[in-house]
Amino acid sequence: MTRLSSATLCLAVATAFSARVAAAEIRLMTGPQGGIWVPLGGQLKDMWEKAVPGLAVQSLPGAGIANVRAIEDGKAEVGFGNSISTVDGLAGNAPFPKKHENICNIASLYPQYFQMLVPADSGIKTVKDLKGKAITTQPRGNTGELITGQLLKVHGMSYGDVKVSFVSYTDSVEQVKDGHAQAFSLGTAIPSGAVMDLASARDIKLLDLSADLDGMKKLNPGYTLVTVPKGTYPKQAEDVKVIGYATHIVASCKLPADQVYAMTKAIAENVPALAATSKTMASLTPQIMAEDVGVPFHPGAARFYKEKGIAVAAK
Repeated sequence: MTRLSSATLCLAVATAFSARVAAAEIRLMTGPQGGIWVPLGGQLKDMWEKAVPGLAVQSLPGAGIANVRAIEDGKAEVGFGNSISTVDGLAGNAPFPKKHENICNIASLYPQYFQMLVPADSGIKTVKDLKGKAITTQPRGNTGELITGQLLKVHGMSYGDVKVSFVSYTDSVEQVKDGHAQAFSLGTAIPSGAVMDLASARDIKLLDLSADLDGMKKLNPGYTLVTVPKGTYPKQAEDVKVIGYATHIVASCKLPADQVYAMTKAIAENVPALAATSKTMASLTPQIMAEDVGVPFHPGAARFYKEKGIAVAAK
């Protein structure tokens, strides 16, 4: 009887311990309201909670640069990031005050498009024409805001040469709609819901940024040139070249490998659900997820890719 009681007690303790290990809460940093990261974050929350027993995901608003900082500082465990700014974070380049060493890659998701919109009748043809104009971009800490500042720098300008508002996508759209801003910049997937909203209210033009690539690459070699196909937005009659980079999911390197493995696998197995939110995800494959963007992979993610025959650099 004593041996039976002891065995029962041990089983109860082991069960309770397993429950505590299985049950966990992680904070997922997404993006600004009006951007695609918020609904995609909702999809990730659902699929991860199903894939990891006992996992609870708290979805929080964020931004590319702010998300990397939050994970490094222990204020979040996982988040969306932009390859160019995450690499800057690892290196400790501005606007990051130090090298961020607790940032691991999970998966690349899709290319991001930095877009500069102006009213079709504004007469603005290039970035240099923005001097003295009112422009609107995302709050400080957002990758789109960082790129806006760099783009001005390429043309020998700074925020002091324009009248700038650092606000949400929604507020930016309203400012251009009512004429309080002559340009709206943002970094996001295409088609952007915010841009579609703006285009429904007034005719707009997407600036071609191909001539700016060389200058941008001097500031960050991770920049590329990507194409917004004609017809992406109303009355867009031609393909437009804009500045590109990659959106990816980053996490604390301290997260358990088994948990991150399950999270990575869940992304790969739920592409249709993600594509229902953003069609840019429709072609996502493990090979695309494992793209080398200069950020070492979490050991748990690396294990998943190894099973798929893809070698990646792990932390």
